[in-house]
Amino acid sequence: MRILDAALMLIADHGVGGTSLQMIADAVGVTKAAVYHQFKTKEEIVIALTERELGRLDDALEAAEAEKSRTKAREVLLTRVIDMAIERRRAAATLQSDPVIVRLLAEHEPFQAYLTRLYGVLLGDASDENRVSAAMLSGAIGTAVVHPLVADVDDDELRTQLLILTRRLLALPE
Repeated sequence: MRILDAALMLIADHGVGGTSLQMIADAVGVTKAAVYHQFKTKEEIVIALTERELGRLDDALEAAEAEKSRTKAREVLLTRVIDMAIERRRAAATLQSDPVIVRLLAEHEPFQAYLTRLYGVLLGDASDENRVSAAMLSGAIGTAVVHPLVADVDDDELRTQLLILTRRLLALPE
């Protein structure tokens, strides 16, 4: 959807607070009313962006949940999470770092339920230890794909290194 693509680019550049519905409309080449017709607030756009990005994991999450082997399930999902983070570097960084997005998502029950499913496969139960591990894992992957230290590392090598390191963190076979 063009509105969401434009919103993501603007939010990545200006943050949620610095992005207006008018800016999004101008980027798409429509009126503000046209944007407002689909999304009443920036918050609705943020939620739609997050749902769209996480929707890219739906197939992998369903496959992992259907997997009989917990190790295989974790591997399937972990590989897809890393692939998506690398493919969608800018989106991953934006959705994890903007304070308005972080606050909105913390309050959005469907997002929290999705994370519970996702990290349930990767880490097991929702104990405090596992939730902290999930936050570390998410932050590590999201930060690593956009960090200036790896800007010159090609996608295949970055993928390989992230898989090795996250397998260690999750105590998975390498």
